[in-house]
Amino acid sequence: MCDPAYSEDLHYVKPNTEFHMLECSSAFNKLSEREKKYAHYMSRACWYGGLIILYQVSPESPAIFVLLHKLFKRQTFQEIQDLARTQGLTEDEIQALRMYVAGFYMNFGNYSSFGDLKFIPGILKERFERLVLESVAGKDDPEGIAGLWNSLSYRMYSLEERHRELGLGPKGTSTYYSFTCDMDDAKLAQEFMLSKNLSAFNTRLIKKSLHEYEIRLASSETGDGVLPGCDECLLGSHEFTAEGADSSVTFHVTRGDYSKLLAKVITCFEKARVFATNETEFLMMDGYIASFTTGSVHSHMDMARIWIKNRCPAVETFIAFMECYRDPFGVRGEFEAFVGFVNKERSAKYQELVNKTERLLKTLPWPAEYEMDQFLKPDTLSIDLLTYGASWVPDGCNLPYSYGDIRQDEGFKNLTFFNKVKVDYYNGETFIDDKDKDLYLKLMAPTYELHVGLHELFGHGSGKLFNEDFDGNLNFDINTVRHTETGEPISSWYKPGETWDTKFPTIGASYEECRAECVALYMIDNEDILRIFDHEHDGDDVVYVVWLSQMRLSLVALEFYTPETATWRQAHMKAWFVILRVLLEPGQGFLEISEITGSDGNPDIVIRMDRQKIQTVGKPALGNFLRKLQTYRAIGDFEKAKKIYDHYSEVPNDGDVKFLSLRDIVLARRIPRKVFVQHNTVIDEDDNVVLKSYEASPEGIVQSFMDRYLGSNVDEIIEELWLQDRHHFDDTIKN
Repeated sequence: MCDPAYSEDLHYVKPNTEFHMLECSSAFNKLSEREKKYAHYMSRACWYGGLIILYQVSPESPAIFVLLHKLFKRQTFQEIQDLARTQGLTEDEIQALRMYVAGFYMNFGNYSSFGDLKFIPGILKERFERLVLESVAGKDDPEGIAGLWNSLSYRMYSLEERHRELGLGPKGTSTYYSFTCDMDDAKLAQEFMLSKNLSAFNTRLIKKSLHEYEIRLASSETGDGVLPGCDECLLGSHEFTAEGADSSVTFHVTRGDYSKLLAKVITCFEKARVFATNETEFLMMDGYIASFTTGSVHSHMDMARIWIKNRCPAVETFIAFMECYRDPFGVRGEFEAFVGFVNKERSAKYQELVNKTERLLKTLPWPAEYEMDQFLKPDTLSIDLLTYGASWVPDGCNLPYSYGDIRQDEGFKNLTFFNKVKVDYYNGETFIDDKDKDLYLKLMAPTYELHVGLHELFGHGSGKLFNEDFDGNLNFDINTVRHTETGEPISSWYKPGETWDTKFPTIGASYEECRAECVALYMIDNEDILRIFDHEHDGDDVVYVVWLSQMRLSLVALEFYTPETATWRQAHMKAWFVILRVLLEPGQGFLEISEITGSDGNPDIVIRMDRQKIQTVGKPALGNFLRKLQTYRAIGDFEKAKKIYDHYSEVPNDGDVKFLSLRDIVLARRIPRKVFVQHNTVIDEDDNVVLKSYEASPEGIVQSFMDRYLGSNVDEIIEELWLQDRHHFDDTIKN
């Protein structure tokens, strides 16, 4: 299955994984009945659309979902476990089964959303097969269930090199691309799409032959037609010769990917529209419907322009093919959707921060010309999530994240997901020096919320991109603005149609997370910020704990590095490690990482930081690096950006700090990520919306997913699309 030297330990969901309910009942109960109806139907849209993620993760994920859905429609998860006991499975094996199933639902697939590693069942394949076949579903439909199992089980358990983690070509698995694609194919397709002003966010790329490709857009409509915002003849076949190429290739631009699932999403939009609370929300629904019907990203951008004007709504929601973290090339967006409830009291302190933005942005380490001409004060909201239909639940977001020109020129929203943050702040105290632990534990919660807020608002909300529009106008003065590092005139910028994602493929997502994290660290000591968050009396301690916590997270990030391929599997973790290396570089006794023997007698690590040198050593080093990040980003200099970023993201083992050796200790002491169980809403016999809660356990997450799709035909739709397309994405099928 895999080479003997390869460790399989990382490919199981750990038995001590914590489960938490994403609690929002208090916020839900404050809504009017109209607002509850609006939230209900938008939540339904999130969950139907979330099923698309199965097809974006791996070839087998849709089939695994269908198998589990069929099993649990006939028996509860507890009844399946009872059956397992009668078959002789041990309690450890049953716990492994519980963790696998819960992990699959949490990640909307069988690859971890945070780290992109495949996880497999912790019970023998033969035992899982017997359990499936002897279940009620297996006995009712022996041929169908056996056929489904035989089609998915090899890949479900496979740890062949290509199947271990997400990647492109022989380095991994990616269902944004047919298995015949490699990085050169992705680059070629991107060159073609730029020539047609076609966004990649909602597409998949299929290589049909050596010189023939299909670019497939997500939409409910199938067949020909006009794509709003694009050339009238875009849908169809095109001959294309890449720059410097001797021969042409053919691109077929089609639509209708995930058609039947998106049709369900659109039905939910239509129902939500009836309960919109203002004209802006009516127009938002029209924009969503237009975008997901036709496959037009331009229509979705128009919707986003409307969405940013919906200030401080009771129910906040956003649905998109959004972040590109899991696309190995970095341009295709994973489906992501949320519904939450705005807490106006908690949001007030963030708004006070926004009101001081003009003064605060001047403290960042780049010239005024590199900052946005006008900071368009965003809606900055604290939200209790009802639904996050995605492969992970973030702590917050700055939206519309993918549309940099809208954020820069028209505005954005800055959101913190409070009911996630208040649970997720504690991520362990490993590697913290004993003398720091009491202070660290005391301030972890309040500093975490503050750090997230700064990361989203000023990290992702600051810094200008130098652009040229289609009329040839520049948004900077080419005669006066100078390169911060060379002092020379600006010689590069974003040409018409170019965006951050298209200019910075492969590194863009991590690079931007690194910049945002650096901004948060750099600003954390600002007296105005500390006062707004009630830390005027313990500000020095807050600054120290935030910096120390960041160094701990940066060290823990080594879990997400794969030495065999020298690749990082998670954008944030790569970003955090880069910051660690930047801050180790100046020396002077500011930051030390040492291998020690732990209290349990096993190898351990301790991080020591001289808090007196944060201002004199740490912050200047961080500021110099941050200035370079922003400069290369602003002028679109991918080559310089990649060079510096690749350097700091290397994981050496030959310097003062032996990072690869420390990685073994990090893995031995790793703490599993939390699993979040989410509410459902249902409409009762009196036509009232009721909030359903679940136990924070594997059984609870299974029941929540079964209730989510109760009475629907989603398993039929998912299986149909899987069978239709799997030959494009599954390299184990014999054609």
